[in-house]
Amino acid sequence: MLKRLTQYLDSHSTRYVVVIHSPAYTAQEIAARAHVPGRELAKTVMAKVDGKMTMLVLPASSMVNFTALRQDAGASRAELATEAEFKGLFPECEVGAMPPFGNLFDMPVLVDRTLLEDEEIAFNAGTHKELVRLSYADFARLVQPTVMSFGIRKKIHEEEIR
Repeated sequence: MLKRLTQYLDSHSTRYVVVIHSPAYTAQEIAARAHVPGRELAKTVMAKVDGKMTMLVLPASSMVNFTALRQDAGASRAELATEAEFKGLFPECEVGAMPPFGNLFDMPVLVDRTLLEDEEIAFNAGTHKELVRLSYADFARLVQPTVMSFGIRKKIHEEEIR
């Protein structure tokens, strides 16, 4: 997937950085190992919005508020997709490491408004050890996501601070 993604970025004259890090599966681990501020690390969450598979992109430090998503999207249903429902759609990717480029997979992308607060974003590039970092403006230009407000900041547990 990384090769396909970087070829796509190169073909659109996009500046980016690839960050290779030791395998990490949680947002906190990825941010720490890749030396990326947590607020700039974007995660891709797969959801079904009125039955259509949709990529939701939000800061790794947030969770999806499905009530807000339904309201903002004008949808009657919005729910988390199961791994079984989306696994086959991303044959080049490890589960949970899909890059937020729904246009490469023919699916809509919804972005939480808070990602617009930073100039750059970083995201998994198909594996749990590769990240791509680029400007949010370039991401928006290439993906043309719909911007909504559906993320809520996770409460930080005291043990995570230590």
